[in-house]
Amino acid sequence: MRLIPTTRGGALWRFFFGAVIVIGASAATTAVAGLLQFKQLTVDLSVTPAIAHANVKLPNPGQPQTILIIGSDHRAGTPFNSANTDTMMLVRLNGSSSTINVVSVPRDLEVDVPGEGTAKLNSAYSVGGPNLLVQVLEQQVFPGLRANPINHIIDVNFGGFEDLVNAIGCVYSDVDHRYYNNTELTDYSSINIQPGYQKLCGSQALQFVRFRHTDTDIVRNARQQDFIRWAKDQYGISNLLANRDKLLRIFGAHTETDHSLHTVDGLINLFNLVAFSDGHTIKSVPFPAILQNCVAAAPGAPQPPCYVTADQGAEQQAFTAFMKPTPPPAAKASTSSSTASAHKRLSSIPTAGLTVDLPDGRSQAAQLSKVKMPIYFPRLIKTGSSYCLGLIGNCPLEIASPGSYPRGYVIRDRQGVPHAAYRMTLQINPNLGQYYGVQGTTWQDPPLLASPTEIRTVAGKRLEVFASGGKVTTVAWHTPHGVYWISNTLTTNISNQQMIGIAASLMRAGG
Repeated sequence: MRLIPTTRGGALWRFFFGAVIVIGASAATTAVAGLLQFKQLTVDLSVTPAIAHANVKLPNPGQPQTILIIGSDHRAGTPFNSANTDTMMLVRLNGSSSTINVVSVPRDLEVDVPGEGTAKLNSAYSVGGPNLLVQVLEQQVFPGLRANPINHIIDVNFGGFEDLVNAIGCVYSDVDHRYYNNTELTDYSSINIQPGYQKLCGSQALQFVRFRHTDTDIVRNARQQDFIRWAKDQYGISNLLANRDKLLRIFGAHTETDHSLHTVDGLINLFNLVAFSDGHTIKSVPFPAILQNCVAAAPGAPQPPCYVTADQGAEQQAFTAFMKPTPPPAAKASTSSSTASAHKRLSSIPTAGLTVDLPDGRSQAAQLSKVKMPIYFPRLIKTGSSYCLGLIGNCPLEIASPGSYPRGYVIRDRQGVPHAAYRMTLQINPNLGQYYGVQGTTWQDPPLLASPTEIRTVAGKRLEVFASGGKVTTVAWHTPHGVYWISNTLTTNISNQQMIGIAASLMRAGG
């Protein structure tokens, strides 16, 4: 049984796709306005040439569609030789599904590339561009694509990402730990981002979503998906519509697509399906990951390739889940408000898998004494985890940084008003990118906390619970003087009940 690598950083480019989807779907509200907008969209996309002889099969009107989205450093209209791709993501649109299904395929996937032999999947893109990439995907990764072929290709380069992030006014991001690298000392790109909730723009946002110096593919994929979710929470449909012409010009200048998306008929066919998917949630289908132990190169020798692998049977299961439409959720039985409230009320804090750690929490709070807001820390933390402390550098993947662990700072809201803020960072396994955090700020309504999934009252605290794909990502608690939240690891290693328990155990320093 052949083993091949697992899924990785694909979700970054869903942001671009989402922007065009929303703008195009909105154009279909009236026949005349819609047709004019589609004509303009074909003009914008035709700024760059179509992908020659694109290896796709055009769908019949109204049928489900599969789109391959590629994020690359390829400059539109130039040869693909030596071009690199960070992102290879399949998106499934199905009018009978309540979700838009997404699966990311890893760039480090071990495959046989025609003319190259055994290599990573992104080598197929470097050698033969999107068409060879599609061929390898169909023949070696997801054989089911032969019966259900890819219908469209969208290839967006990194410059487009930076420009679009800046065009929407940057993205407030919940940065899980200190990101630092000096390109003069390693082969990786430079980055210098502090932990905590903050606004990321252009090049800094790109550095954040592309970071892989100390991460696995799985962690980077999760970071990209979170970034897209934050962008979606911050930049609503009304803003997309108000700035659609500017965004489409940016998109067109940095994007290559198959020929069909250069035509009005092809765009209408796609966007009619998108209209049926309006309001559907994103369902991320995980690619079954087996991380390999990479062997260090001998002194003076080149570094051997390091692959990620996956069982073929597990890959087939992932593809089946990707293709399968999600039925709409069953209607909930009506219930009185008192019954619903009681159902979500817990008199005691869940403690399974959690450990009391008061000394370290109080030590972190003491170092934040200059922050101009009440400091809260959790009485309970994940068993086996510990606080990052810059004074001793106990989070080994980061530089010694006394001002980062913990971090007190000022954040400005969307109107430019300054607010006090702090971040405590805890690590479970830094080698796997498993950091979680305690955030506090006097900014009471940051975009991150705009739409809670549910409200729970635990031990007298009214907690706002935020979930994605059934996994709790954030649990927040408001007080008259500030808002505090617990952020899960990028790969949501902390269980839902444990996230609730940690947040419910928040206690005031000195109280």
